[in-house]
Amino acid sequence: MKVLTRLFMLTTVLAHSTEGQERYSPPANVGKPSAIYATTNRAFTGIPSIAVTRGGRLWATWYAGKTPGENENNYVVLATSGDDGATWKEVVVTDPDYEGERRSFDPNVWYSPDGKICLFWADGKRTGLYNETWMLEVTDAERSDSRHTAPRYVTCGVALCKPVVLSTGEWSLPVCTWKTPPSTKMAVSTDHGKTWLVRGGCQVPPAAMEWDEPMMVERKDGSLWMLVRTNYGLGESFSHDRGRTWTEVAPSPIAHTVSRFFITRLSSGNLLLVKHGPIKTKTGRSHLMAFVSRDDGATWSDGLMLDERKGVSYPDGQQAADGRFYLVYDYNRYSDRQILMAVFCEEDVQAGKDVSGNVRLRLVVSQGSGGQFPSTYKGAK
Repeated sequence: MKVLTRLFMLTTVLAHSTEGQERYSPPANVGKPSAIYATTNRAFTGIPSIAVTRGGRLWATWYAGKTPGENENNYVVLATSGDDGATWKEVVVTDPDYEGERRSFDPNVWYSPDGKICLFWADGKRTGLYNETWMLEVTDAERSDSRHTAPRYVTCGVALCKPVVLSTGEWSLPVCTWKTPPSTKMAVSTDHGKTWLVRGGCQVPPAAMEWDEPMMVERKDGSLWMLVRTNYGLGESFSHDRGRTWTEVAPSPIAHTVSRFFITRLSSGNLLLVKHGPIKTKTGRSHLMAFVSRDDGATWSDGLMLDERKGVSYPDGQQAADGRFYLVYDYNRYSDRQILMAVFCEEDVQAGKDVSGNVRLRLVVSQGSGGQFPSTYKGAK
């Protein structure tokens, strides 16, 4: 039965590609931000991602809007810092139609093995479930004034989380299609991101569906471990054939609230996980903590507290060449409207405190203000 289920899911993945869908045109507004996208005209700021180049330049992305909420006014921002996060310069905005019904949202930024900054983002209508992932590349990632390629289509669905380079050299990108089957799939590129093809996927059971927001790592035995957001916390699925078929999504032993998490493999070979609260404790969107596993996720360290306040969410990060780890997250998307950064090392996470002397917390990357709040607005739910 499980084999038949997996084969059905694979068939469904292929059937729910772009065939039969009306594709969106390329986003009309992609380039340097004009005055209408100023931080002083943002009633919403959140959902960030960060990348670090070999030379240490930081790149961060998030999405914002002039009105409070996830709506047709959302656009994606790409910013960079050449002074280790002391100052930031916003260099690119993606907005499909300005005040039209389409929006740019759920971005992630990734430093590819060939030395490019790759910006992925979703394009879609707030009122619909059909979305597309687009990407562009910054060609000289060590410069703040570098050029970028034209946007190009990746696949249908939302790719909120970073690609993973498999031991085969393939680039694999987790994508979700938001409550339409299959809810999570894996797109693969064998030509350094020029083209992407869906290889396989898994389905969160309808009763447990949320927004998936999948992340995956390749385990030391070559299998793939996918974690997904569900309405009970974290679900998990495994693939033993390079992502072609996946096990049924089942609850993970890692306790978590209904929100985004972050997992990656460190240069040491250990895994890093960032989530809300201790491993076995389910909290709300508070107590953002980092953990390390030396046994591929079977057990975890006690954790390093990064930010205990309510309203912190959506972590994303990357380890730099010097071993430091850079993490971004948002804080109160509708009031404080902050994108924050934390810096730490693996040994700090293992010890649960600053032992490296490199820990820096609550560093402001961006803070929105102003924007258009309707007279009936009562704040975020």
